[in-house]
Amino acid sequence: MTKLAARQDGEDGFTLIETLVALALTGLVLSALANITAQWLPNWNRGLDRIQRSEMISITLQRMADDLAAAQYVSVGGEEKKPLFSGSERSVIFVRTALGPNAGPALDVVRLSETSDQGGLATVRSRTAFRPMPPESASDRLPFGEPVLLLRAPYQLLLAYAGDDQTWHDAWRDAERLPAKVRLTVRDSSNGSAISTVATVHVQSSAQGDCKPADGACNSGGPAAQAGQQAGAPQAGGAAQGGMR
Repeated sequence: MTKLAARQDGEDGFTLIETLVALALTGLVLSALANITAQWLPNWNRGLDRIQRSEMISITLQRMADDLAAAQYVSVGGEEKKPLFSGSERSVIFVRTALGPNAGPALDVVRLSETSDQGGLATVRSRTAFRPMPPESASDRLPFGEPVLLLRAPYQLLLAYAGDDQTWHDAWRDAERLPAKVRLTVRDSSNGSAISTVATVHVQSSAQGDCKPADGACNSGGPAAQAGQQAGAPQAGGAAQGGMR
């Protein structure tokens, strides 16, 4: 019995050949896993990057849409009764209530435009405080500052404007009303893809232009007129359906 037990104890465990075979199989499995990981991991990272960029663009679009939706009907000043709003395919200038905890009832002139810097083309939001000014310098000589980067190449912002007739135009200037809707499209010039949203402007014309004398509301004015008065701007009235050029 002692000799049999000793013989059985000597046969337990792995032989050298079995150990080598097990190591070879383990190496093959690990090599296959490494090849598979090397193939799908870059695709995973690219897909994750696309999702993150799409989310960032969607958030940026929504912020710009909210900005434009708050556009106010405020005239430049003097005898000019048209609102300060100048829009093209790559740039838009409008007036809105100032943002910030200490802004108060003031008005800001906001510009969303494409510019270039050391990093290439970029879409930037800039602002300046609203003040009555001569009509000829309304949008050409405003001292815009405090730029905020919104988009950078290869992404480009394209704008379109529509009135109550729902017809889209590439520009909206010298109109007697603000556009009813502004379409914002961010296009990826590298692959041609695009994401769009539409901002609905809350106030399109002055309160005096839309009210009836019999209702007694013409003297009170609306939120846009009151904001313009508080900022030192005269009320704009007599607005009718405007045109584009």
